[in-house]
Formats: sequence, structure tokens, C-alpha cells
Amino acid sequence: MPTLLDHPRRVPAWLPIVLAALLIVADQALKAWALANLQENAPAQPFIPGLIDWVLTFNTGAAWSMFSGSAAPLALGRLVIGLGILVYLSVRPQPRLLTVTLSMIAAGAIGNAIDGLRQGKVTDMIHSPLLSSITQALNAGSFPIFNIADCCVVLGTILLVVASFIGDRRKPRI
Repeated sequence: MPTLLDHPRRVPAWLPIVLAALLIVADQALKAWALANLQENAPAQPFIPGLIDWVLTFNTGAAWSMFSGSAAPLALGRLVIGLGILVYLSVRPQPRLLTVTLSMIAAGAIGNAIDGLRQGKVTDMIHSPLLSSITQALNAGSFPIFNIADCCVVLGTILLVVASFIGDRRKPRI
């Protein structure tokens, strides 16, 4: 019996590029809006009260400001990884779920690479008071401010992990 990752129906070779392009455009558009409409160090502007606020900040590192000050090398690494994933998916079409998941991760990597190469820092603007209350309750400080590219990487990775567990559970044990 096929699993989510082994589903025999493959997607067209152009789909990962189109999906990644749409996600990158959305990411860059929101970043442009944030740069034009928000100010760094300004109070949060509620978008969905209690769930999402707009807060402009910049990151020269990776998640949780790891490797701060390393924007250019991180950007080059992100770009190579994102483009590598898209080339792989174009050359070797994969099942639908895997294609969507890897395209999301590639789009996130490329979206943040664009910022790192163009500005020397990544623009972040989405703050979640709900997530911050959870991390603060765990004595881990406020949840980081993020962007659409970050969402693509995190959600894509979560989907990849969940799909791999579902696939493993359905395979017969020998």
C-alpha cells in the first residue's frame, strides 16, 4: 500500500518552481510592505488581536539570532540549498506531498537569502503574542519575530517529519 511519501502520482516538473516563486513573491511583498509601513522599535501593531502583531525587526543571523553578523555566508548557504532543492525536484519529480513540502522549504530559504544578499540582514515583522506567552511560560523568553519565509521553512519541515512518521508506520515490518 503506498504511503504519503511513496504515492505513485508525480507532479509536473514545473510545479515546484511555480509554487516556490509564488511563496517567494508573497514573502518579498510582505517584507516590502513592512519596510514601507512599520518602524523599527515602534510598539506592536495588532493585526489579529492576541494572535498576530506587526513588529519590524531585522536579523543578521539565523533562527533565534544564532550566528548573528553572518548574513552573507548564511544567505549564500540558503540560496544554494533552496536552488538545490528546486533543481532536484525539477530533475526528479516526487510525490505531491513531498514536492509541496520541499518547495516550501526551498522558497523559505531563497526568500531569506534574497534579504541577506540585498540588505545584509533579514526583515522580520510577524510577532505572535500567543506563541510568546507559551515560550515565556517555559522561561524561554519571547518567541522570535518572523516572516513568511520562516513560516515556509518551519511548516515545510514539520510536514516532512510528520509525513515521514506516517510513511514509516504504514510500511510492513519485516
